[in-house]
Amino acid sequence: MKKEDLPKTIPVFPLSNFIIFPNTSVPLNIFEPRYVEMIKDSMKTNKMIGLIQPKNHKKNSIPELYEVGCLGEISNLKDINGSYLIEISGLSRFNIVNEVKNNKLYRECEINYDGFKTDLNISNEELKFTDLELIFKDLKSLFKKKGYVINWKSLEKQNIDETINALAMASPFSLEEKQILLESQNLEIRKDKIAEILNTYNYDNFDNITIQ
Repeated sequence: MKKEDLPKTIPVFPLSNFIIFPNTSVPLNIFEPRYVEMIKDSMKTNKMIGLIQPKNHKKNSIPELYEVGCLGEISNLKDINGSYLIEISGLSRFNIVNEVKNNKLYRECEINYDGFKTDLNISNEELKFTDLELIFKDLKSLFKKKGYVINWKSLEKQNIDETINALAMASPFSLEEKQILLESQNLEIRKDKIAEILNTYNYDNFDNITIQ
């Protein structure tokens, strides 16, 4: 798929503390009426929606959205008693230009892809698993401390970009930290940002702040 084939106006699905990257896939359970309607409408057109993080969580208010999200294509759908279990595949990150006024239950935005021209091109980055040994060690410690269960052997069978992106998506990092990873321009920068974030968790949570 080429950039010019991507939609310029999309329905957006605000999901707190959740990100998806290009060339990754995740399952989602859709049950809120407004998002069930969004999926129905999307299936009638291009099967694409934008996943983006909200900046706040105040009840009874429309949350402000981050500027950068990721366009996803619905690749599988099951109707379960009026709810949808979907699989969505990340295509390209985008920037919000402005929000479109509509009469629908869900929100729509005009977007562009100017800052992410390489997202549709699958490239082999100059990284090896040996470059991730320390990150893996710290992530395993953090995941264990937070009670997360990860199939590490399965992850290590994937290519390097899929592994880094899967770890970023599944991590117990904060909303803001995940947004930093999403906005990181390339894999090398994303790897370095994960290392920086892990350093703060090491200092705060691993009881190793005393220098012997």
